[in-house]
Amino acid sequence: MATSNTHSITIDKKTERLGWLLDDVFRVPVLGWRFGLDALIGLIPGIGDTGTALASFYILASAVRHGVPKITLLRMGMNIGFDYLLGSLPVVGDVADVFWKSNQKNIALLRKRATVSAEDARAGKLSDWIFVGGIIAVLIALLITSIAVSVYLLSKLWTGFT
Repeated sequence: MATSNTHSITIDKKTERLGWLLDDVFRVPVLGWRFGLDALIGLIPGIGDTGTALASFYILASAVRHGVPKITLLRMGMNIGFDYLLGSLPVVGDVADVFWKSNQKNIALLRKRATVSAEDARAGKLSDWIFVGGIIAVLIALLITSIAVSVYLLSKLWTGFT
């Protein structure tokens, strides 16, 4: 079992560990700042932030299994979306990933709002899965839109040079 929330409900260790890996695994000596794989993988243009957003979906899915209310699921999805948008900005977004820590925010929300323990978190309600599916669909649409805008801007830049 992992850390419990104020309601004595535990969440699974895999979910806790993923949040730690994505946001806090490394420590900057002297400054004490922590950052994770989200900031490092995000440095890979085009696929880095997409990959870490997909990993963040695991935490969102875990929240469904733990019976987190839909409004909290929406907030968690918004954290992922904001992290993705922020992270897609070259350099600035990668620095922001060090401080924003959407996965740790989502782990805290999961701990606070979980209604089902890790032992009982085998599945979620169908309506919750449909709701999260909608959130993920919106986030994927955001991804596709950002790719389309990037391609458009690059093509305009390219035609400006030629």
